[in-house]
Amino acid sequence: MSAGDLVGRSAIVTGGGSGIGRGVAAAFAAAGANVLICGRDRERLESACQNSGRTVSYIVADITLERDVDRLFAEAERIFSGRLDILVNNAGRSTTARTEYLSVQDFENAIALNVTSAFRCALRAFRIMKAQGGGRIINIGSVSSRVPRGNSVPYTTSKFALDGMTRALALDGRSCGIAVSVLHPGNTESGIWSDQEKIRVAEGLMPADQVARAALLMASLPPDINMLEATMLPLKMPFLGRG
Repeated sequence: MSAGDLVGRSAIVTGGGSGIGRGVAAAFAAAGANVLICGRDRERLESACQNSGRTVSYIVADITLERDVDRLFAEAERIFSGRLDILVNNAGRSTTARTEYLSVQDFENAIALNVTSAFRCALRAFRIMKAQGGGRIINIGSVSSRVPRGNSVPYTTSKFALDGMTRALALDGRSCGIAVSVLHPGNTESGIWSDQEKIRVAEGLMPADQVARAALLMASLPPDINMLEATMLPLKMPFLGRG
């Protein structure tokens, strides 16, 4: 990949204030894209923009709310002059608890952000991309959609659902030039780990900017090629043979 793989492209990255989303926004900007990130924490978003270059802008938005998704896409339409080349559905949450201690609300919250909000954004992007003759949607999944950890029913269910949604969208988008794919990262440095150093020693942790390299590869492929799915994990992470 060269430094200019995405020159002139426009991209939305949800959950772009931290972790993988922040890394993806920075990688896309370095490759020449104009990027709009969203999230709920203004300070994190501002910091991400300052560290990612002048082609990254932000909007504070909670994409579990329909009106905030409307605002997000209205802002994208304004700054991108009506075009959208790439959507990265990255925003997500993790809930870890023994099943008997979970509430239905815990489950519904995970589905609302990890699945329903991704669909809301994909739906809006789909309509724009179909009208302009193509585009690309990248969903950030998880290896938990292949082999789950224990005590993760809401998160695991949501990531299995996101994987299925990716495949259905990819099928529907194929005839109108829309490539839809999913990137399944393993352990990645982010704010979700309460025992991050313990995990790093036992299983390994990938820097978010390395996961962003894989997203950039997906995004910079020729428009007639789609990397439908990719799994990326630390070498010593117990994914194969897990359980």
